Amino acid sequence: MKEVNILVLDFGSQYTQLIARRLREAGVYAEIVPFHDSLENIKARNPKGIILSGGPASVYADDAYKIDKEIFELGIPILGICYGMQTIAHYLGGSVIPADHHEYGKAKLHVLDNDTPIFKDITDNEIVWMSHGDRVESLPTGFKVIGDSENSPYAAIANEDKQIYAFQFHPEVVHSVEGAILLKNFAKYICKCESTWNMGNFAKEQIEKIKKQVGDKKVLCGVSGGVDSSVVATLLHEAIGENLVPVFVNNGLLRGNEVEDVQNMFKQHHIDLITVDASEQFLTRLKGVSDPETKRKIIGEVFIEVFDQEAKKHNGIAFLAQGTLYTDVIESISVNGPSKLIKSHHNVGGLPDWMTFELIEPLREIFKDEVRKLGLELGLPANMIGRHPFPGPGLAIRIMGDVNQDDLEILRKADTIMLDELRATGWYDKTWQAFTVLLNVKSVGVMGDNRTYDNTACIRIVNAVDGMTATFAHIPHDILEGMSRRIINEVDGINRVVYDISSKPPATIEWE
Repeated sequence: MKEVNILVLDFGSQYTQLIARRLREAGVYAEIVPFHDSLENIKARNPKGIILSGGPASVYADDAYKIDKEIFELGIPILGICYGMQTIAHYLGGSVIPADHHEYGKAKLHVLDNDTPIFKDITDNEIVWMSHGDRVESLPTGFKVIGDSENSPYAAIANEDKQIYAFQFHPEVVHSVEGAILLKNFAKYICKCESTWNMGNFAKEQIEKIKKQVGDKKVLCGVSGGVDSSVVATLLHEAIGENLVPVFVNNGLLRGNEVEDVQNMFKQHHIDLITVDASEQFLTRLKGVSDPETKRKIIGEVFIEVFDQEAKKHNGIAFLAQGTLYTDVIESISVNGPSKLIKSHHNVGGLPDWMTFELIEPLREIFKDEVRKLGLELGLPANMIGRHPFPGPGLAIRIMGDVNQDDLEILRKADTIMLDELRATGWYDKTWQAFTVLLNVKSVGVMGDNRTYDNTACIRIVNAVDGMTATFAHIPHDILEGMSRRIINEVDGINRVVYDISSKPPATIEWE
């Protein structure tokens, strides 16, 4: 079993993956295991530190998520976050009760102990992010308060003799301004970890792992031209060369000019790409389907069928490669713990029983920004690495309701105009993701002397670091106005354009 610097025990928070993300950003390798992982497994990983994540439960409830109390006797530094803090207090003799009022959002952390190493380089009264409905009422023996806030008298506590620390807030989210420093301090000064994790080492490890796993067999790799699949294909090509069989499926749900762009991109990198036009197959299966989860599942099923059909044309294919990321996993299924389901993802959940080849997912445990860094390590050009994320289900989840050819064409035209304007004004590279949604909500309009009753398009542009949280982009009004004017004037069937100003959470980035 592979050793790990910091082991994160997942109690079900949607932010758990961000803890590992922040530590890796600091060069410290971290992995996530479920809260109920056995003491033997934890010892086998030989961690230098353990972090207990947040979670949606209450430690005093009958169905509370429970850990092996002997974890506190291992002599390993421990950091508890939110539910993790309450777990520490509850297990070690303190008390936890429902809060007088739930606390969600920004708070100012007042540092009470400047000498503790976990607060090294931390600014007093800096913003942190609270998200809890319970609170610690009394501290266990040996603990002291090292930080408080207006509504949290125990915002940060510590037992420095046992090297156990806890925060009521979430340092892992970007809203906690200096949260990344706190996590780095825990790893560096408390756990004595060195900053050795980087994408160069990861690439070498994955290439060797792929070589060993694949041998002289072939790998079928689905590519879309997006960052994730391009990096996977390049990584596989580095590892197994001509034993890679890269397949690009035109599912009929792609953006404008996508097919030609993808083909040209792979041609420039001397990777022989197989293009399969399965658009009719996808659209036939999607006919009359409005439920977003059903759309995703159908698209996933058809992708698998198409890949299986293509695999039968080649001898020796034993593996299917996918560009599954950490964020896909955490938002789809509870792979590493009890994290709550947000949505399914066609890349996640394994292969159906009737398929005979194994799955290769070399990006499954890394984040989007790490994928971009990996791509640069592999020599991919910056314009490819800088492409905005595009979902596997494509435009199907950007059309509210039934997916049909007419609506797809309307959406493609509107989306192309929006992206053209974003690039022309220099805002494309300043934002994380931008797209247009066809709402299938009609409203009255006046165009010339005629009354119209046409569709509404919604523009969604967000800023993010890793996709786990996001804020809507503050695009200048004159740019939005230009997008709206061109879409209404140039796209038949749209007479109204709106801009989405929701952040994640509570909204997701995609509408479906």
